[in-house]
Amino acid sequence: MGFMRYPPSFLEEIKTRLTMSQVAAKRVRLRKQGREWSGLSPFTSEKTPSFFVNDQKQRWFDFSAGKNGNIFDFVMETEGVSFPEAVEKLAGEAGLALPKMSAEEERREARRASAQEALELAAAWYERQLQQSDGARARGYLADRGLGAALQREFHIGYAPRERFGLRDFLAGKDVDVPTMIEAGLLVHGEDIAVPYDRFRDRVMFPIADRAGRAIAFGGRTLQPDGKPKYLNSPETPLFHKGACLYNHHRARAAAHVSNRVIAVEGYVDVIAMHSAGFADTVAPLGTALTPEQIQLLWGMGEEPILCFDGDRAGRKAAFRAIETALPLIGPGRSLRFAFLPDGQDPDDLVRAAGVGAVEAVIADAKPLVDVLWMRELEAQPLDTPERRAAFEARAFQILQGISDENLRRHYREEFSGRVATLFGRARSRTERRLWTPRGGQGRGTGGDAPLMASPALQRSSLFSGGAKALSPREVLILLIVINHPTLAADEAEAIAAVEIDNPDLARLRDVVLAEAHADEDADLRGAVERAGLSSTLARLEGMTAVSSLWCVRGNSDVSDAQHVLKQALALHRRARALNRELVAAVAALAADANDRNLARLQDIQGQLSTLDGAEAAIEGFGVMSGRPVRDI
Repeated sequence: MGFMRYPPSFLEEIKTRLTMSQVAAKRVRLRKQGREWSGLSPFTSEKTPSFFVNDQKQRWFDFSAGKNGNIFDFVMETEGVSFPEAVEKLAGEAGLALPKMSAEEERREARRASAQEALELAAAWYERQLQQSDGARARGYLADRGLGAALQREFHIGYAPRERFGLRDFLAGKDVDVPTMIEAGLLVHGEDIAVPYDRFRDRVMFPIADRAGRAIAFGGRTLQPDGKPKYLNSPETPLFHKGACLYNHHRARAAAHVSNRVIAVEGYVDVIAMHSAGFADTVAPLGTALTPEQIQLLWGMGEEPILCFDGDRAGRKAAFRAIETALPLIGPGRSLRFAFLPDGQDPDDLVRAAGVGAVEAVIADAKPLVDVLWMRELEAQPLDTPERRAAFEARAFQILQGISDENLRRHYREEFSGRVATLFGRARSRTERRLWTPRGGQGRGTGGDAPLMASPALQRSSLFSGGAKALSPREVLILLIVINHPTLAADEAEAIAAVEIDNPDLARLRDVVLAEAHADEDADLRGAVERAGLSSTLARLEGMTAVSSLWCVRGNSDVSDAQHVLKQALALHRRARALNRELVAAVAALAADANDRNLARLQDIQGQLSTLDGAEAAIEGFGVMSGRPVRDI
């Protein structure tokens, strides 16, 4: 009787909004245990936990009492209430108003059931059409994308023929009326359309399923070279709300339970390619930016979903939009990680070009939300003036106000305080030192006016190692940027000319680059380099194997991004040289008079030098996170 009172769609919505662990935690003290939660039975007296909760399955199991069930069963068993009372209680917790099952609402629920049946029939019909002669081009497209017959069957991929009434006539033959087809989003209709016709025509069809695996909508990819739109989704219907669904959700739930991980990519084919490569825990939003509802669905499968984006500018913007959506929602056990693909490739491209190992490397290198948020703020504008640095600091801490969980917001503030202090080489208070210990310990030795060494990650890079003469990493970085972006050599000529370069060959190469930057349009940098006898020096710079990982040195990277990094590198170089000169003087002063004041001065300079490691690492991180050159169009 209770199930007749509440439509299945309403009960499913409650399950979507409330996790099993949320409900059980009100009665049982739960502890995370692998992919499940455990606690003492609420039904028996025991000292060893035998009560387990699985959020992926939305089930609880009590082995001491021999009971199990879903969220409704749990409330009924622990509170001694009826099913309708349990539904009423949980609906209130989920923020849902109880449906009033009037005669009209019962008719509406019946129409939903009819629409569901129509969608299932349509999915089967599209699947059969793919194997007909008219589906040859669609099969060819799928084969070109690496989606063979087995994957086509597994994902129930189909084909919508060109005819305007093919599906309509088929469904009519199955006693499905036109209003039901319209309710299911299968026909185009309107006041100016005399006869409703098939919405999807000459498209590869990807069924979109609900959590139970039932078809609720479709995504169709055009086969026409100039077809618009490229991908067409079903419209919003009583069964389908685009922002509250994920493609492949029903399959990925089971896989995520095993892997304790969930990956979100951008498109249908990407999901299938990832699935075929062994990443069955992959889903995709449906052609829009990630919504709060979709993020909640992801958290239902894993605590730190990995969002996988192209590494180009568009991919970074998509990642930043996801951060804006997620910040008010994150909390303990609820965050995101971000994986960025190389050279504007999507997962399908990467799997086919470089194999499963390349994808595994990208996923393994996923960055935590805090790192991507920090990089977003670093990218916003240059930090070359006190005003801009102050604006950066104010903006970074203001953004953290968007985190609703107070305890997590405090931890983010502490993390950002340490990063800001490291970035700007600021002497920190005793409290700040406890919160953030920079890499490099108490500072450097008291040697002469040597250029500051790179951060450990940069030191390991072949970009700065090898050869007869050691090269300063910042000097190389500065030169590579201006060599590959000649306009910057002219725009920043004064600052570049003032750079103190220890390596004589690099210093001469810098002078040649600046001279050519002010030449006429027929300037020949390579010819000038050859005439100066510096060809081997230029070849050494260009041949360094790690250049490809530092996107800003490439000629096809965005010039404004390259300028941003150049200004940061120049500022760091000037600061390091000045501090090293002060260090020499402080050493001499301490040797002449070993008092506390001279010792404190020496230690302060050493501390400032150590913080530059972190600032240099921030530039390195900015280079990695800010993507790669935009793919040629």
